[in-house]
Amino acid sequence: MADLTLTGVCKSFGALEVIRNVDLQVRDGEFVVFVGPSGCGKSTLLRCISGLEDITGGTLEIGGTRMNDVPAAKRGVAMVFQSYALYPHLRVRENMGFGLKVRKVARPEIARRVDEAARTLKLESLLDRFPRELSGGQRQRVAIGRAIVGHPQVFLFDEPLSNLDAELRVHMRAEISGLHKRLGTTMVYVTHDQIEAMTLADKIVVLRDGRVEQVGSPRDLYDRPANVFVAQFIGSPKMNLFDAAGLAASLPGHLRPASGAVRAGLRPEDMQVLPEGEGLVSGRVESNEYTGAGSLLHLHLDGLGRCLALYNGGDAPGEGAGISVGFDATRLYWFDGQERRIATRESAAGIST
Repeated sequence: MADLTLTGVCKSFGALEVIRNVDLQVRDGEFVVFVGPSGCGKSTLLRCISGLEDITGGTLEIGGTRMNDVPAAKRGVAMVFQSYALYPHLRVRENMGFGLKVRKVARPEIARRVDEAARTLKLESLLDRFPRELSGGQRQRVAIGRAIVGHPQVFLFDEPLSNLDAELRVHMRAEISGLHKRLGTTMVYVTHDQIEAMTLADKIVVLRDGRVEQVGSPRDLYDRPANVFVAQFIGSPKMNLFDAAGLAASLPGHLRPASGAVRAGLRPEDMQVLPEGEGLVSGRVESNEYTGAGSLLHLHLDGLGRCLALYNGGDAPGEGAGISVGFDATRLYWFDGQERRIATRESAAGIST
């Protein structure tokens, strides 16, 4: 079993507290993604799990065994870095087998494991090449192969796709997802890209300032964010926020928020941009970003201010055009003065225009 359990884990560098009292349970075989803005502590937390950093408080267990004082090499984990970290003077097969050689594994066993990993990652034709002869995606697959041959209990990925172009990132996401399905090994993956998190994860851990803001499936975080930070971080483009009283004025009484709501959230994809007079709130188009499949409209709504709306299909209204906006009021989120969500989407009939 390769369950991963963090209980009250803290990490400080001198007086600077980077990880603050993190509790987390990762089940055997689960794909968990740490996500958050730069500087939130996600890579530091991963390094604490790997043993590259000592924790300064709490308990870390892998497979039920306390790992606080266990050296990195003996934790049964393998880490894949953003920089690939391949030896330029070694061929692919030598890079993949290097860790086993250091551990004095027999040569025939090293060859068997390298060949097995190469088949899994479709690297057979590249085994005799040097890293300089490979593309970025191929180098990353070699780095993953080097991790696979050690038969780790847990795979750790530290922003492994950050150095790749957009098209290759999409391809490599599919490769990593497929690898997880084939191996069934516990994987913990760090990224600042919430699209990567949403597409890869069984479970997402949203971090801010060294604390866990929310843990849940991609759908949980998208549909039921715990607070404003999660609501705006998960989803692209990010959720619009409005003054609650201003938006509530456009709704019938039974769909207005409970007392205590100060802000309202509405996702750009939940807004319908309509001709003037046909929606709930009037406004104008400030700019139009054509995306191919549709347009991202920058709007200014009367009494509410600026916001974004996705417009799919047909010719979108251009800059300066008068519009109105309709939406299903059951798809609104309400937040209190501490930015906590105080109401969920209801299944009751709402307003749709």
